[in-house]
Amino acid sequence: MIVDDEAPFTRLLKLGLEQKGRYLVQTENDPHRALRAAEQFLPDLVLMDVMMPDLDGGVLAAQFQASPVLGQVPIIFLTAAAKREEVRAHQGKIGGFPFLAKPVNVKEITHCIHQHLGA
Repeated sequence: MIVDDEAPFTRLLKLGLEQKGRYLVQTENDPHRALRAAEQFLPDLVLMDVMMPDLDGGVLAAQFQASPVLGQVPIIFLTAAAKREEVRAHQGKIGGFPFLAKPVNVKEITHCIHQHLGA
């Protein structure tokens, strides 16, 4: 599942991942609807933007973790607020969560997905 307020970004990322033939991707561009959508979709992993209007990705991640249904689902943050060098300097984790710096590409994301879910 991809949660990001930028619809063009989620569309392109969804298309890129689904073209691999290994992923079924749901997107949600409204962070206020993301938790309910995820509880219905039951994702194996969530790619989540950090900076979204009205609801910070960190707050939303805490809501996901508090959910009895989604509490164990891995979350990978996507952010334009950190540069690739910053993410690398922190071994790809900030605040205990894996992070990828935007712009991201499908190869980079699939590598990260495999790290957290296995091949």
